[in-house]
Amino acid sequence: MRVGYHDIYFVNVRTVLNFLQPARYLLPSLLAVSLRLSAAPVPVPTHTFALGAEQFLLDGKPFQMISGELHYPRIPREAWRSRLKMAKAMGLNTVGTYVFWNAHEPQPGHYDFTGNHDVAAFVKMAQEEGLWVVLRPSPYVCAEWEFGGYPYWLQNIPGLQVRSQEPQYVAAYRRYLQAVGKQLAPLQVNHGGPILMVQVENEYGSYGSDKAYLAVNKKLFEDAGFDGLLYTCDPVNDVAKGHLDGMLPAVNGTDKPRQIRQLVNDNHGGKGPYYVAEWYPAWFDWWGASHHTVPASKYTPGLDSVLKAGMSINMYMFHGGTTRGFMNGANYKGNSSPYEPQTSSYDYDAPLNEAGNATPKFMAFREVISRYRSANEPLPPVPAAKPSVALPTLRLTASIGLFDRLPVPVANSTPLTFEDLRQAYGFVLYRATVSGGGTKKLQVDGLRDYAVVLVNGQRVGTLDRRLRQESLDVALPAGQVQLDILVENMGRINFGPYLLQNTKGITNNVRLDGQQVRGWQMFGLPFDRAPTATKATEKQLAANAGPVIRTATFAVDKPADTYLDLRAWGKGVVWVNGHNLGRYWSIGPQQTIYVPAEWLKKGHNDIAVLELLKPNQTELSFLDHAILNEVSSGAER
Repeated sequence: MRVGYHDIYFVNVRTVLNFLQPARYLLPSLLAVSLRLSAAPVPVPTHTFALGAEQFLLDGKPFQMISGELHYPRIPREAWRSRLKMAKAMGLNTVGTYVFWNAHEPQPGHYDFTGNHDVAAFVKMAQEEGLWVVLRPSPYVCAEWEFGGYPYWLQNIPGLQVRSQEPQYVAAYRRYLQAVGKQLAPLQVNHGGPILMVQVENEYGSYGSDKAYLAVNKKLFEDAGFDGLLYTCDPVNDVAKGHLDGMLPAVNGTDKPRQIRQLVNDNHGGKGPYYVAEWYPAWFDWWGASHHTVPASKYTPGLDSVLKAGMSINMYMFHGGTTRGFMNGANYKGNSSPYEPQTSSYDYDAPLNEAGNATPKFMAFREVISRYRSANEPLPPVPAAKPSVALPTLRLTASIGLFDRLPVPVANSTPLTFEDLRQAYGFVLYRATVSGGGTKKLQVDGLRDYAVVLVNGQRVGTLDRRLRQESLDVALPAGQVQLDILVENMGRINFGPYLLQNTKGITNNVRLDGQQVRGWQMFGLPFDRAPTATKATEKQLAANAGPVIRTATFAVDKPADTYLDLRAWGKGVVWVNGHNLGRYWSIGPQQTIYVPAEWLKKGHNDIAVLELLKPNQTELSFLDHAILNEVSSGAER
């Protein structure tokens, strides 16, 4: 629906000419004045969206929301429309999305609502495709996303406490919401847009129970221009703690109508409507654990029961896509449980797979949804699967050692964290000179999260927070030795109380045989742009002993989806045509990286690989399908 345009009421030019014969020379000016005076804005079509006792009311009539979640940063902008069309084809009438603070304010006061971060364009496109939108712009999103959506720099403000009334947090929160409101408040349904509801905070009951804090949230949203219907959402065990009186309490993680009704009634004055804000048709993956899949048959009865009861639902996820770059999050529940960084693939075993194609689950859910559409609302046909190809094997002959082209270092007696260095993501190289002679125990206290250890440029081992590895016996030659520790931020924690313990790098001290190592140089390697390399000889290719960057150019006759097969590689990151496609790691379960057709070009294409563990690997294969379910217990770490 196009809104905000003006009609021009055209003047009968012949009548004007006859009338103005004596003053013909005044015609241009008078015509211009006439047109300006007759132009009038077309009223923007608006709707009402309200809470009924049992159901939502759209323009006063009962409306059952059948929604699916998909996230604009996880989908190439060029593919947004095709994904939205797939949502319509499955029978959805609404889509849901989070809004990601760290994507939109990567540094304090520097806002980005362009390209893949143009959330307003995404919302408008949904409207063009005949879909309503549920907006979830809480500063905290969870979402298996880096730091749960918070920008890293919040940790540099002494005393700031996220998800609290702490004044510095509230001030930063307010500024951010004001920026979001300028983009999205005009797109609410009561202003002519497609946004039906806006979520305040996100599963707060799983974190705390400060009702005054929730009231602050509500006021901040209203001050930012969100004057439509606001709601909260919480898992079944946390609804009472996480909702605010006067707002609709949505329920997450259930498809039992009786339970949904009871929870909402108990917290909403004995009435509805009834909305499942997150219904999980599967789950996400993390490195080193099995791929999560659940057959559709386990979920179709629950979906049917909710829809049959007239309740509204949002499936999380309808389409996961890919968490590209360094934006994956991690789970951590304390010393009794492992640190679990999530994979770059966010396939989620969702109805729409990572490439945007319908799965058997899609077809099963579509069949259920079709039962609850009127006869005059037939489902659109399901678009055909996108073609995918296996390109010829590629040899990456341009190469440079990662340490051969380092930036200017920062010096300090003790190691500095990523946050100290004002670096959000990527890697930091920590370098010190130590006295050698014999084998010594290297202890890295507070490693976050993965480290490659080198002595005089030769890799001697790795350390892995997942496995609680913080120490390593290293053989040091006699004399002065260069000790390098390359640390990777594998993703900040996105859920739970450890949100406040999320600094990265070496967060404490480094010791050799118990003696603290001092005199460090820190080289920031954020890789916010694709790296480059130069042509290397066979001898040079074979001589690399540490992490390397390899690049190549490959030809494409007709862009189509393809998958990089990284099973022969070790651990690293891949860029294609400047786009950071995400991480790979031979431990699995993800063994391929999805390359969307939208980011390939007819003719020459550029690829760059940062490889940490297998510097002599030069050949890269392609597949026409994903491999997301191979865990390799014997993989080189």
